[in-house]
Amino acid sequence: MKRVIWTNYVEGAALEPLKDIAEVITGADNGELMPRARVLELAADADAIVNQAELRVDAELLAAAPRLKIVANVALGTDNMDVALMATRGVVATNTPGVFTESTADCTLGLILSATRRLNEADGFVRSGAWKGFQPGRWDGALLQGKTLGILGYGQIGRAVARRAEAFGMRIIHCDKQNSQDGQADALLSLLGQSDVVSVHVPLTDETRRMIGAREFAAMKPGAFFVNMARGRVVDEQALVDALASGHLGGAGLDVFENEPAVHPALLKMRNVVMTPHIGGGTRESRLAARRLCAENVARVLTGRPPLSAVQPVA
Repeated sequence: MKRVIWTNYVEGAALEPLKDIAEVITGADNGELMPRARVLELAADADAIVNQAELRVDAELLAAAPRLKIVANVALGTDNMDVALMATRGVVATNTPGVFTESTADCTLGLILSATRRLNEADGFVRSGAWKGFQPGRWDGALLQGKTLGILGYGQIGRAVARRAEAFGMRIIHCDKQNSQDGQADALLSLLGQSDVVSVHVPLTDETRRMIGAREFAAMKPGAFFVNMARGRVVDEQALVDALASGHLGGAGLDVFENEPAVHPALLKMRNVVMTPHIGGGTRESRLAARRLCAENVARVLTGRPPLSAVQPVA
């Protein structure tokens, strides 16, 4: 029987595609992810690995896993995998396109609403016991209707965010990506300068790493809001802190961080920053669907069939 390493704990319906095909070794049932050292210990006998994108699939891991046929990410992102190297070793890479689209878009709107309407601040005020009565004006935030939402990264998630924001009466502009080409850099700065809220949904690549820094924050409207639902390393976190501390930005909503799980200490003290622990796509429904897709991809590869969602190396 084949052997599959699953780097977090999973059971039940998600594993059905692997029944009678493979033995599945999972992480602990306390919610902690399987440490890399443990994965390397088990790798020699592994035919497949399913992971939450926290595991680097690099030369070290591939050398330790001579039987490996597939690595399936329970995520859309693939920045943890050296896909080109995997291809040279005959190891298939897969991800979960589309599965987390709607749940991530929901969470994005939640961060936008919380940041612009100061919902986290108001919640803390009520919980503190300081609320003594109705106080008109004290917790006023920004109305979304008529405002411009700039979406950076207009793939499935970006378009899903746009559909939701349009229901709030927002004007939508977008820019697919940014790299060293002058035209695309100009498009990014134009988007930033027009937007009352900027929402980031680009993948992490060499071109997008730290693509939002001091110059980009300076290009944003005074009082604008910044939301990152992509990857933390897309943003220069110190530059974000500086833009918030100076008052240039009105607030931020962050689901990801440059050095997560570590968060810049200054962000922790800012009341106009709403933070969540990388939960954007995390609904019960989307998580089960993603795990089932990964299990199906593994089952297909281990039985000699093509996977449903292979990731191709960049040419």
